[in-house]
Amino acid sequence: MRAHSFLRAGASVSALTLVAASLATPVAAQYPTRPPAAAAVKPAQFPPFQEVVLSNGLRVVLVESHRDPMVAFRLVMPAGKLFEAKGKEGTADMVAGLLTKGAGQRTADQIAEAIEAAGGSLTGFADNDFLSLAGSVLSTHAPLAFQLLGDAVARPTFPEQEVELLRTQTLSALTLEQSQPASIASRVFDAGVYGAHPYGRRATPPSVRALTRADLVAYQAARLKPRGALLVVAGDLTLDQLKTLAEQSFAGWTGYPAAAPTFGAPPARARTEIVLVHRPGSVQSNIVVGNLIGGPADPARYAATVANKVLGGGADARLFDILREKKGWTYGAYSSLTRPRGTGAFSATAEVRTEVTDSALVELLAQLRRLGSEAVPGTELENAKGALVGSFPLTVETAQQVAERVAFVKTLGLPADYLQTYRTRLSAVSAPVLQQTARRWVRPEQALVVVVGDGAKVYEKLKAIAPVRIVNPQGDAMTAADLAPRAGALAIDASRLAAHRDSFAVRVQGNVLGSSVYELAKDGDGWKVTEATSIAGGVVQQSTTLRTDASLAPRALEQRGKVQGQDTKADVTYAGGRAKGSSATPGPQGIKQLTIDTELPAGTIDDNALAATLPLLRWAPGAKHVVSVFSAGKGTVVPFTLTVTGTEQVTVPAGAFEAFRIEQTGGDQPVTFFVATAAPHRLLKIAVGGQLELVLAK
Repeated sequence: MRAHSFLRAGASVSALTLVAASLATPVAAQYPTRPPAAAAVKPAQFPPFQEVVLSNGLRVVLVESHRDPMVAFRLVMPAGKLFEAKGKEGTADMVAGLLTKGAGQRTADQIAEAIEAAGGSLTGFADNDFLSLAGSVLSTHAPLAFQLLGDAVARPTFPEQEVELLRTQTLSALTLEQSQPASIASRVFDAGVYGAHPYGRRATPPSVRALTRADLVAYQAARLKPRGALLVVAGDLTLDQLKTLAEQSFAGWTGYPAAAPTFGAPPARARTEIVLVHRPGSVQSNIVVGNLIGGPADPARYAATVANKVLGGGADARLFDILREKKGWTYGAYSSLTRPRGTGAFSATAEVRTEVTDSALVELLAQLRRLGSEAVPGTELENAKGALVGSFPLTVETAQQVAERVAFVKTLGLPADYLQTYRTRLSAVSAPVLQQTARRWVRPEQALVVVVGDGAKVYEKLKAIAPVRIVNPQGDAMTAADLAPRAGALAIDASRLAAHRDSFAVRVQGNVLGSSVYELAKDGDGWKVTEATSIAGGVVQQSTTLRTDASLAPRALEQRGKVQGQDTKADVTYAGGRAKGSSATPGPQGIKQLTIDTELPAGTIDDNALAATLPLLRWAPGAKHVVSVFSAGKGTVVPFTLTVTGTEQVTVPAGAFEAFRIEQTGGDQPVTFFVATAAPHRLLKIAVGGQLELVLAK
């Protein structure tokens, strides 16, 4: 009987209550009070891997799936950075980047237009061991994709203009890396743990400049061969279709790659060592701690993966929780395992405030030791394994992901059932096995520690933790005395001062977005420096008038400007060995107001006079000058170290010149100046942080 029939029959509310109560117990009993036990993890299901070898010796693997009308492919060749000649670092990346910038009968633009019109992509890249071409396309356009792939690997044209464009982009990226503490730390760490082994080498501006088109062509011809290469295809294609397309597309591509170079094993480390990369003015320290680990075939890799997840594999791991949530020392702390075909590496990283650098390092090392000395509690272990097991299906959802994963397995020589059993092997890791693996793979007592920060503020405290070696961001050795350079009297040749006017184009990431006009004129018994800058149509504007004596020592500064509509200014007078005045400069929280009353050491110049000063210093290969520089925006005096790191040809709108490359350290970020080697030693270019450049226009 339904409830409304009770009401029509005159049933009371109390009667309805009794009926409801009588039904409550049986209904509630239908719902469990505890979640069911987790089911056993089952092997992942993949379509069968079909393999065939083409007539030219290329090994092909197909993972056939007709679920979506897509085909993804990855062609992998043993031609990574491992095979680069010493002094030619960057070759593999340059070759990989140029394979799709002109091949067969198509130009770079025609290749891009063809693959995009087919709803696909095609790109080249290199890692330590392999050079790869990867992409995807709608399956109806598979013939076009394979034609483009075959042209790229077997018939690239390496157009000179594309070589130079990529060289410029690569040099810009390297300059940007040099301004980023995390990139510096990574490069120094790799060089430290791997030593002379190729895994420890990185491209540098000199090595990229040294590369010729002939070098790139020779590398492609010697290393990009079908025998020893692997093509993995996943998606809407049959094996017969694939064989037909591949045989046609790779016609004429034959041979074996050149013999691999020989090299020794990476160095063993007997104790904890610290490399301090001195970056003056840094407000935080970037820390990397790590050591070498086993190769990809080491059976301990499953336990090591879980151990890494527990330690620093995300925002729910120990390092993040302790260093950020509990201590408040950092925005994030993580760990990772890198596993190339050869010897891999473990590393843990954190970016911390300068004043807690030593405390953070001590705590980080303690957490590494704890992983091997204590069993991971059951709930923490199960949560880590559950996260890894649960996220794995998300990494093999698309055809592109499947092709990438299968190529990873095949090229690194992993077991044939690696992908299928990956989750079950992770879920089987026990606390004792994890602890035993952690002791072998995470070795803080033999770790290399890299700290990128202000050495003058952290060196003494780091010495108490482990032996410290000091280098600059370029890797050159320094001493403790170098951490506090002292500027003496400014050694300029004032007789070379002459009135002049220079116009610069302002480029941001290679695009001209503004201009800056700089003028030096006589002003009574001294000089007047004026500057007018406009960037992005007036988003940034600045006008400066600096008056100096005959030796460029400052007398008065007046500066006005706008940054995104906010007014900035500086008014400073220099007398009696002091700078006095005020400034309003942009900062992260808006305009920063500053009252200035600062002592000036002898020989100090205003930072607005640096451009006029550079041509007057005595430059030669290897020359170094320490200049005391006052900044009104900060109200402080900082010693700038200016070092000649080489000479090179520089082309700017004003012409082509041989120039000294001069690296500045001591400011907020690295700056590179290019000064003509020939009199009157004009300032040709200023590169700031790899993104902004001022280039001489006239």
